[in-house]
Amino acid sequence: GDILDDYLRTDGVWILTRNKQFYTTNNEKECAEKCEAERNFNCRAFLFTRKKLQCLTLAENAQMTVTFNSTDAVLYEKKIYLLQCKRGIGKDYRGTEAKTRRGIRCQKWAEKTPHNPNYTPERHPSAGLDENYCRNPDEDESGPWCYTTDPATRFDYCNIPECEDQVTHTGEAECMQCNGEDYHGEVSRTESGLECQRWDAQEPHMHGFTLKHFPEKDLKRNYCRNPDGELQPWCFTTSPTKRWEYCNIRRCTTHPPVSGLGSHCLSGKGEDYRGRIAITELGNACQHWNTQFPHRHGWIPDRYPCKGLEENYCRNPDGEKRPWCYTTNSRVRWEYCAIPRCDGTEEEVAGMSNVPVQVPLLEECYRGKGESYHGTTSITASGKKCQAWNSMFPHRHEKTPDRFPNADLRDNYCRNPDGDNSPWCFTTDPSTTWEYCNLKRCDDHTQE
Repeated sequence: GDILDDYLRTDGVWILTRNKQFYTTNNEKECAEKCEAERNFNCRAFLFTRKKLQCLTLAENAQMTVTFNSTDAVLYEKKIYLLQCKRGIGKDYRGTEAKTRRGIRCQKWAEKTPHNPNYTPERHPSAGLDENYCRNPDEDESGPWCYTTDPATRFDYCNIPECEDQVTHTGEAECMQCNGEDYHGEVSRTESGLECQRWDAQEPHMHGFTLKHFPEKDLKRNYCRNPDGELQPWCFTTSPTKRWEYCNIRRCTTHPPVSGLGSHCLSGKGEDYRGRIAITELGNACQHWNTQFPHRHGWIPDRYPCKGLEENYCRNPDGEKRPWCYTTNSRVRWEYCAIPRCDGTEEEVAGMSNVPVQVPLLEECYRGKGESYHGTTSITASGKKCQAWNSMFPHRHEKTPDRFPNADLRDNYCRNPDGDNSPWCFTTDPSTTWEYCNLKRCDDHTQE
């Protein structure tokens, strides 16, 4: 597999660390190779800056030191050092538990008092004998242990929880169909072994995924769920330094039950549309879903096996207002498609001047500062999707429809409620709080 599969990626984060080495690399993979080959210290993570192509290998990860925002940086942490649970006998456990099951503090592996150790970092360099953390260098059947700071007790075992084995109370293995949107199991730990925060709690992380706002998403207790169409089920974590993380739930080997062959006309938002229209309502040809040119994107067919992302057909994988596609026009990232409605009111693909879905496009420009703009653009200048104004995820804010009743803060449409320079929105990218929108002034004569 890919070398980066062993790392947990977090965008827009920098961590403060004493032990680091600088390298110049062309990409994240080369930086990961530097981390694997690092001999100055035990490399637990690396930082990569996209503009300067700078690579920093790090002795600490986010669980061990202070983090802060840095727009251009990407943090990659080795998953093995984030696991706070053990698999099997815990030979590869690299967590930070440092007391025994009786609560006695562990002796540092490199020290000789009060006990002279047989297992030291020098003798066993690959056993992860850092600080005084519990480890299992001799593959003891009873799991991780440590020498203790109690002169009367040479060593003792540590109380390390088992990693989630994805087994239900019925004894049947849990698995997910598609991307786990309908997963209702009881896994409640993340990929790195962190315990999930309860959905009805707002600590340590405040969020808008509550039972009140998502009554049909089965947000029970602290079980992993996928209420927002992510790649797989996830949860907020109980660690203050890690807001959320995916859960490790395997994909089912059996195929999901087939509910018809999909619709060839538009009903509702068109999420089940499986027709072959491949041109947008404004006449742009659609880009193939399995290509990244001219527009890079994350809707890769292999990752979303149940979304019908075939060829370059119009689809609605993300709950948009209706089917859409990325276009082959490098200046137009994506557009909606004109799909005939199932109720018989035909919408021709092209040539109709009275298509009702095209009406809002007449107002996709703004006057003055755009405070009177009421269009339906919901994409920022850099192509990011807008966060809904009544949502607090991924960004908490005070620009709500209740507080700004006259600002028309509907859905996730670009608006200017606070007298800024032009319409803007909060973005669905956790690393970018807000951006101005992809709009031009109505009096801009260069607009085509």
